[in-house]
Formats: sequence, structure tokens, C-alpha cells
Amino acid sequence: MIYLFKGRREMQEFMTIVLPKNIELLISRGEFNKAIKIIKNILLSRKDLNPMEKKRLTYEIDRLIRIRYDHPYSFDEALNILRKEIPNISENEFKKLMEERCIDYKIIEGEERFYRRFIANLFFLCPKYIEKSVKAKERIRKRKEYRKKLVETLNKIILSGEGYRNSRIHKVKMTIKVKPNSVPEGEIIRCWIPFPRKCLLQPEWKLISAYPSEYFLAPEDYLQRTIYFEQESRGSKPTIFEIEYEYKVQSYYRKISADVIQEYDENSRVFKENVLEKPPHISFTPYLTRLAWSIVGNERNPYIKAMKIFKWIIKNIRYAYAYDYSTYLNISEYVARNKRGDCGMQGLLFITLCRIVGVPARWQSGWYANPESYGMHDWTQFYVEPYGWLYADPSFANSLTKTMGEIGMFYFGNIDYYRLIFNNDISVQFTPEKKYFRSDMIDSQRGELEWNEENLYYDKWDYEMKIELKV
Repeated sequence: MIYLFKGRREMQEFMTIVLPKNIELLISRGEFNKAIKIIKNILLSRKDLNPMEKKRLTYEIDRLIRIRYDHPYSFDEALNILRKEIPNISENEFKKLMEERCIDYKIIEGEERFYRRFIANLFFLCPKYIEKSVKAKERIRKRKEYRKKLVETLNKIILSGEGYRNSRIHKVKMTIKVKPNSVPEGEIIRCWIPFPRKCLLQPEWKLISAYPSEYFLAPEDYLQRTIYFEQESRGSKPTIFEIEYEYKVQSYYRKISADVIQEYDENSRVFKENVLEKPPHISFTPYLTRLAWSIVGNERNPYIKAMKIFKWIIKNIRYAYAYDYSTYLNISEYVARNKRGDCGMQGLLFITLCRIVGVPARWQSGWYANPESYGMHDWTQFYVEPYGWLYADPSFANSLTKTMGEIGMFYFGNIDYYRLIFNNDISVQFTPEKKYFRSDMIDSQRGELEWNEENLYYDKWDYEMKIELKV
């Protein structure tokens, strides 16, 4: 085994260890069962493995199981599912879409297995097929209507003036239900639910209720903030965790003059902490280093460097739903090489490329909290003097720029008031720490659970999020 990186101890530092070649080869062929068998034998027989090596091998078993879970459909099942959307699609056309990488699948144990969201990605990657969908007209109408309203909101924010403005209060209720018989009755279930962290965009919060009534709330500036519970499993009945809270959120808009951008104080904490690698997903690989410098060229102005990187991403990266983040070995490089990725993947690429060229950048995530249409979302921030931290949401800009024109560039530097922020970094240990691997090793948006024997993956529980505008 080879260590690729030495530095600060991080939650995913063990992922910098390369697997033995024979295991890598089996995995690349989709021979997961053989790979898992060899890994288990190594873990049992090798007494010289250090804790990091053991963790890497143990995690690989988990990772392969998660890849299988993400690809539940056989060829026939996938084709039949697609025919409910596009009734006249032939088997040959389906195979052609597979060849063109418009249909997501993997070879696992010699069989083609299809990604659970392959239809949505087909429409993202090959948009001409949207028109062939029997369900598409209403979907397209709603999307156009939503984008029109969003543009109206952005123009309103611009007209309202500079700085943090347009404050509003959202009320949120989040419920997690552990499925019956997932954990033996009476065993303690540990649950972490994401909770709003205090920051300039989101300056106030208030917890209204919590079930169970005893909990531990992480400090309000914690980088991945959660509220923690313990509760006995109800066995054959659902075990429920629930919180309700309010928070204040604002928009941010600033006219930036590139002429007044100053050089960084490279000894400052903000610079030192936000230009570092954070492997495996923020890694200065040779490929990404060449790409970053090819984008910015000889440019010296940090703001313009960040803008060039941002524009390159929205021009070259297509939006597509991601597999489980925990199954990727290096997200930013995957996005750069495959020219596709969801909001967080585009954000990680932006952060990595900015850091390579010396522009401090960091993660921000939680939910897009528009009461009319909300869901999990990731975006970023970058730092320039004298303005401080600015916002960058490449996936929103990507979508708007392609459909509504230059208004999409609002999301370079600015942000709307539809945000709910839980996180300002990736892969941060919770407080208290989890015993087992997290279901999401990078982000924290819907919760994490475990009991004494194992992590509870997404198939063992459901969640519901309700967001409404209070004021």
C-alpha cells in the first residue's frame, strides 16, 4: 500500500491509501465478490496492517456494497422503466444511449446494472429526449415558470442595494423514521440531524421543539453542525426523531470592481486554511493542476482567476445527478475528466481549481430553501481583498446561464435568500463523533444514524423535510 499524502489528519485521510493492485483490477472489472473476499482475508491474516490501512480496506467493502445499492436495475428492468417515460424506445436505441454515456450503468459481476436515477440523467445529458417523454410537458412548464420567478427574485435583490439584505424567517420541520426491524428492540439508536449554523447569511436561529427531549446541540459555528439524539429502538415499530426550528436568512449582493482587488496576506489564517489540499476530493493532482493553470493563464488578479474558473465550469460541465458521494475516489478530478456533475461536485471542482491557483475557497451547503421548491444543495465561497468572502454557485449559474442568459452570473459573487446552511466544510467529524463510517462521508444534509453494531444506511430509514416562510 502507498501513501499519497501526508498532512493534517482528516476524516477521510485513510482514502489516500492506494489499494493492492490485484484488488483494484478486480474492482475495475466489476468482480466485487472476489475483491471483497480478498479484502476480508487480508484483514484476518495480516497482523502488520496499521489502523489507517485497516480502515481503508474495511471501507472498501462498504463502498462496493453502496455502489451495488446505487445500481439496482438489470437491463430488462431499466428498459421497461424507461418505456413508461418513452413508450416507443427500442432496445437498439437504448443500447446506443448506453454507448453514448447518456444512460448510467456499471458492469457488476458480469451483468449490466443501471443507476437508480438513470432516467433523470438521460434528460440532463441528452436533453433532446425530454421531448419524447410522455410526462415531460408539465415538467418543462413548471421548470420554465420556476426559472422566471427566480430571475424576478434576483432582479429584486439587485435593485434592493448592496450587502446583506431582504431578511426573512423560515420555519423548518425535519423528521427521521427508522424503519421497523432495522435495529433490535431496546438497542440504542444514535442520530445526528443537521442544524443551522450561525453565519453572516444566516445570523439567527431558534429551536422550537425536539424529540426526544434530551439532545446535544453542536456549537453554532461548528463547521458541520448537528443536533444529536439517543433513543431506544422500537423494534417492529418505526423509531422517530424530530426537530422544529426557525432561522433568519438574507440575500447578498455586491458590485465588485476588479481594479481594487488587493494581494493576499499569505500569512493570514484565512489564506493559509483555505488554499490547502483536503484529500481525497480536494487534491492538487497533476491533471487538475494543469487544468487550473490552463484556465487562468498568466492572470494575477484573484477575482478574475476565480471568475475564469467559474465560467469554465458553467461552459464545460453538464449537470447530472451523482452516485452516492462516498463511492467516488476523487470527486473534483472525476468531474473535470467526465465533464459532468451535480451541485456539490461542481462546487468541489471550483474549490480545488481556485486553491491550486492561490485563491482561497471553501464549501457551503445545506438546502435550497425556497418554500415553493426545496431540496438538498451545495455551493461555495471564495475570498478576495478588500471584499472578504463572496459566494459562488456554479450549478445554479450553469442552469440559468444556459436558459435565461447573463443573469446566471449573479451567482458569481452573490447569493439569493433561499438558503439553509448546515455546513462550511466537507468531511468534518461530528460532535460527538460517529463510531462507524457515515452514510455521507463528505456532506451533512439529511441525517446520520447508527447503533452498536453498524451504521444505518439510507435503506434503513426515511426522512421528511418541511420548509415554510414565516415572515
